[in-house]
Amino acid sequence: MLKGKKILLGISGGIAAYKCCYLVRMLVKEGADVRVVMTPSSVNFVSPVTLAALSKNKVTINMFPEGDVSNAETIDTSTWHVDLGLWADLFVIAPATANTIGKIVQGISDNFLLTAVCAAKCDIIIAPTMDDDMYKNSTTQENILKLSQKGFRIIEPTEGELASGIHGMGRMAEPEEIVTNIKKYFERSKDLKGKKILITAGPTREYIDPVRFISNGSTGKMGFQLAKAAEERGADVTLITGPVDLTSSENIKRIDVLTADEMLDAVKNNISKTDAVIMTAAVEDLKPVSMSSSKIKKEKLNGKLDLEMEMSVDILKYLGENKNGFMLVGFALETDNEIENAKKKLVSKNLDLIVSNNAKIEGAGFGSDTNIITLITKDKAEKLEKMSKYDAGNKILDKIFSINTK
Repeated sequence: MLKGKKILLGISGGIAAYKCCYLVRMLVKEGADVRVVMTPSSVNFVSPVTLAALSKNKVTINMFPEGDVSNAETIDTSTWHVDLGLWADLFVIAPATANTIGKIVQGISDNFLLTAVCAAKCDIIIAPTMDDDMYKNSTTQENILKLSQKGFRIIEPTEGELASGIHGMGRMAEPEEIVTNIKKYFERSKDLKGKKILITAGPTREYIDPVRFISNGSTGKMGFQLAKAAEERGADVTLITGPVDLTSSENIKRIDVLTADEMLDAVKNNISKTDAVIMTAAVEDLKPVSMSSSKIKKEKLNGKLDLEMEMSVDILKYLGENKNGFMLVGFALETDNEIENAKKKLVSKNLDLIVSNNAKIEGAGFGSDTNIITLITKDKAEKLEKMSKYDAGNKILDKIFSINTK
């Protein structure tokens, strides 16, 4: 899969730099053409001579040529950083220290690696590594989030014994995992280009009065990770979301709504020429028959509040009844009879695919960064292992468009 692929590997000054010897060797063995750029501090952890031998290419460290440059004719005026940025099919920075991550966010280019980042035209994968406290520091987390929002792909570090001797988060992903991520990138890279995908996410609110509402525990994480995966694969993504504390890529068209009626209106206004609609939103099923125009005072409640409720709009049912050439995907969060109930919903809502999970199972459902899903079509139910919601999103996209091409 990597034969002939041009991979630029950036190494910054972390103890995990020694693992790059194994990473380079594995990439070359897979047939990739690897070129290495290093920060000056990284040479304290791994030898550029070793990396040059393993990659079979020169290793670049300094912005300017070493030695006597008193004669202007001896100055190297090449645009090597730009050349590498244009040359590479993929730029991988591993390890990426907190310092390097922070500088990338700020657009600082005070070494060759950072200058190459500014000049790069290809996608960039970042594999952070640092001590536990550094990784969990709010500024570091904000910087990593900003990179993700800008389209950088992040290979999350793992938990384990760190160079400081403590046990915690911050270990760089192993070379094998990084190679796997690189393969996945090339396997899926822009395979959804030209596809238009509409995704709903998060909860909706139904107001009792101007300050009180009923809702549910959806955080929107599954929908946002699905949108991220689809955008990275080249799709034109519209994300309609209820109130959540999440950010999305600048390349995603985001529409924020509150109520089920507002979400339905947004769906209707953005469904034209859509290839797939993926309803991950947890639309609140019930709403008050009438909303008080002013705040209901506690003194008037006499210890209880009687509400007359009715069903809110069924967006999924509307879409199933008005399909116009698009694939329709629903979600079913169940607590009992998961597969049976999901299959009934698949039929009753006229879905092409339903994704079920169980709120009782740890690592699935609202708020979790992982999910355990079953992909159900009219012919088959395929249960997947526990994985990140981002990986689950990619599995869902794979399934949608494999159905669509049959």
